Amino acid sequence: MRRTTRRRTQRRRTSARTKALVAVGGVLLVAAGCGLTSGSPMVDDVKPGIVGKGKPLEGANLTVTSKEFTEQLILGAIMGIAFQAAGADVLDRTGIQGSIGAREAVKGGDADAMYEYTGTAWITYLGNSDPIPDPQQQWDAVRKADAKNGVTWLPPAALNNTYALALNESNLKKYGTKTLSDVAALSKSDPKAVTLCVEGEFANRADGLPGMQKKYGMSLPAGNITQMDTGIIYTQAEKGSCTYGEVFTTDGRIKAMNLTPMADDKRFFPNYNAAPEINSKTLKKYPGIADVLAPVTKKLDNTVAQELNAKVDVDGQDPHEVAKDWMVEEGFVKE
Repeated sequence: MRRTTRRRTQRRRTSARTKALVAVGGVLLVAAGCGLTSGSPMVDDVKPGIVGKGKPLEGANLTVTSKEFTEQLILGAIMGIAFQAAGADVLDRTGIQGSIGAREAVKGGDADAMYEYTGTAWITYLGNSDPIPDPQQQWDAVRKADAKNGVTWLPPAALNNTYALALNESNLKKYGTKTLSDVAALSKSDPKAVTLCVEGEFANRADGLPGMQKKYGMSLPAGNITQMDTGIIYTQAEKGSCTYGEVFTTDGRIKAMNLTPMADDKRFFPNYNAAPEINSKTLKKYPGIADVLAPVTKKLDNTVAQELNAKVDVDGQDPHEVAKDWMVEEGFVKE
């Protein structure tokens, strides 16, 4: 499952704050080969709260990066704000198109840190075809394999941004399914009941719908499956035009539209747990980074991600401000 491709279909929003800083001349050109084209200083007026006490990163100049979709912009801002509270001067180079650019920036030293997904690293960067079902073992395998690339992975969050099938409240009451095994059973007892709205890529990849059907013993007729754009899937599932819609488990629209994801009880889909990915030389120079990020990462789970993503994708708020408000509300930093 290559997250670069499928993420291009997700709704994206470039930080208005970053645009404003760039507009007043804060542009710094860097190597185009790694996908970084601009950067601007983070200038949040934050002080240590739960993180940053004693300012262990005082005097450090750190560059934070991320991919361009909503969740990544928020996670990049969260990381940068934590570093600032700990005393570092932070350069914001979040919002890089695709996965490879941000990854290569951290690997090559053009950026120091980002939140990355374990499944993306294992499959896309490290070239493995089979994911590891246990999330902790998946992270550990990535950590060990990536050490030779000059990249250090800190402990992961519970946040797991992977695939799921979800249905609306009416269909949940009607069919009562809670797991993909329940969906498979329903497809056999009432074949017309299980209709799907999915992306074209998900419909055709072995680690998408074909593999899921094989794993769960499903055999849906082609007429029960409709391919469409990601954003439309959510609205169609909300309306009940299809019984189940393909969703990403941390998407804010799940909660906003009152959709219920089905549990992947046979653990077919890869784990995409977010974890800090740090340039190893940077971490050696500033080991305090690990302690600064630890409590923040521990707090991140799918519920938190859904709420924060919804503030951007549903309510139209700025990703950086959403991140900062959350950091203050949780007591990680003080204004």
